[in-house]
Amino acid sequence: MKGVSKRNVLKRFERVEVLRKLGRWDHATAKRVTGLPKTPILK
Repeated sequence: MKGVSKRNVLKRFERVEVLRKLGRWDHATAKRVTGLPKTPILK
């Protein structure tokens, strides 16, 4: 397909979802969503 490629950068809400799946995000203690650590792209 033309124009369809795999993105290598995640949006902020996507990074939070990845951190939740990895067990590194706790919504109760996390006050900010800025300065998030780099996350691997899960397939």
